[in-house]
Amino acid sequence: MEVFGYAASVFIGISLGLIGGGGSILTVPVLVYLFGIDAFLATEYSLFIVGISSMVGSFSYLKKGLVDLKTAFIFGIPSIISIFVTRNFLLPLIPDEVFRMGNFMVTKDIFLLLLFAGLMITASYKMIQKKVESKAEIVPSQNSNTLLAAGEGSVVGILTGLVGAGGGFMIIPALVNLLKTPMKVAIGTSLVIISLNSLIGFFSSMNHVKIEWNLLGRISAIAVVGIIIGSQLSKKIDGKKLKPAFGWFILVMGIYIIIKELFF
Repeated sequence: MEVFGYAASVFIGISLGLIGGGGSILTVPVLVYLFGIDAFLATEYSLFIVGISSMVGSFSYLKKGLVDLKTAFIFGIPSIISIFVTRNFLLPLIPDEVFRMGNFMVTKDIFLLLLFAGLMITASYKMIQKKVESKAEIVPSQNSNTLLAAGEGSVVGILTGLVGAGGGFMIIPALVNLLKTPMKVAIGTSLVIISLNSLIGFFSSMNHVKIEWNLLGRISAIAVVGIIIGSQLSKKIDGKKLKPAFGWFILVMGIYIIIKELFF
């Protein structure tokens, strides 16, 4: 199964490179079901993989001037604080046995996977939903909704801390709709925010788990190759056109996780 896991790792990076998000939503299922890593450790590994991949992917956007650093800090600082609090204080409070109904027991790992599946279904809806975004590209950046963006940054941080997903599917709509950021700048800025969130989240909580660096390094390197490929493909392919199809795939994956964890 590891061979399929390494192949899937390429697509994690390609998705991040093409649409600025979505790849992180695949990372935990790939780690759990293809590499056999438990859910809690998978969320930790996911932070590193997504963080490194996003950091590499953001370089090309930085060179082109397609990153709004001020917006990245407005959105990113509340996210980073939320991630730190969630990884170090909230997650340890979740018991190994969350609840039991007769012979059916929901463990911490199952709880995290069900939470992740719910996040996948939410993400898929936002990807499938058709929105008119072209107007946002010609509207000047405004700061009237800065507090709302900072609040959403906090929510993204909590979700990232809990399930190890970068939250690009929430970050990009917030940047475009609340801060009126042009779409290409929103993608580049999203990658910067995701990389900061994920890497700070990983290094602030890595002492809580035993890291298998060789495996983590291999997966991360393959994901980085994927994001380089995705960044190149983004010059020829409109990522927005691929987003609905990717959304349907994420929806199926989310439903699969719920069925597998609850009934098998």
